[in-house]
Amino acid sequence: MYKTSPEIEAIVIRWNEAIRTKDKGSINNMLSASEQLRYVGSAENELWSGALLRRGIGDHFDEVPDFHYRGYNIEAYESGQIGWALWTGEIFFPTTGVLSKNRISFVFGLEHGLWKIVQIHISNPSSNMDKIGIEHEALDALMAAAQEGKLGLGREGMATVMFTDVVDSSALAAAMGDRAWIGRIDAHLDDVTHIVEAAGGTLVKSLGDGTMSTFTSTRAALTAATEIQRKAFADTQTPVIRLRIGVHSGEVIENKGDFFGTVVNKAARINAAAAPDEIRLSDATHIMLGRAAEFEFDDPRDVALKGLEGTHRLYRLKT
Repeated sequence: MYKTSPEIEAIVIRWNEAIRTKDKGSINNMLSASEQLRYVGSAENELWSGALLRRGIGDHFDEVPDFHYRGYNIEAYESGQIGWALWTGEIFFPTTGVLSKNRISFVFGLEHGLWKIVQIHISNPSSNMDKIGIEHEALDALMAAAQEGKLGLGREGMATVMFTDVVDSSALAAAMGDRAWIGRIDAHLDDVTHIVEAAGGTLVKSLGDGTMSTFTSTRAALTAATEIQRKAFADTQTPVIRLRIGVHSGEVIENKGDFFGTVVNKAARINAAAAPDEIRLSDATHIMLGRAAEFEFDDPRDVALKGLEGTHRLYRLKT
């Protein structure tokens, strides 16, 4: 299914040489012409895409002091229309005396018969002690337990994760009283459960007045989100329950009915960024959906999400 790719390896070598010699023409010729082009640098603000990236990347590398490579290794692979590579090595800057260790990953796509770079991600390895003052041990313990078969890990793969919650629930509970509020929320959670299951999703958990669900289909997730909001809009009881919903798609790991991965964290943050009565979804979900005629989107925004680097493009699903 996957095979080593000498062709992509050669392109990576040419790319790095173009960076070293500041050959702007070659740099741009190796980049994808699509708006899905992405560049993630090692600095906080180095997150660029599309036409803006193509216009500015040559000038960006022009600012880099002269350097040369001190040994490197390249792994390159391809499968059908997609290719990827990992470059690891050391870069020495004579004018500053700095020796920098770098890891650069590339994603390639075939465009008119030629491999073009779709994404670049550059990182500088440093210890967790230097970055956050601790050394992580939980992941090591998790992997050790998985290897010993203790966790009963289930399936993993692509999923769309949806979070819902009630806006100003504390104020509503105080206005209604605990008994009436519990009955109202129970009825709402029942509605959400039925809608999610009818769309082919799974209600993973309820979190007080909120829910987390997963779907194998992006279209099914947005169908459920739309129906949940419409159900809330149609409710004539007072006080009115207003919802916000966040949706994101990506790689998850399931263990004993719960789900893990950055996709879950990001979906929760998107939910928190949504306004009352809104359904907000990530750029990844928007791309995966394709051109589904039954859905309309507006108000694309680039926002910061708590605990996640950079800005994130969110779309509003029209209901």
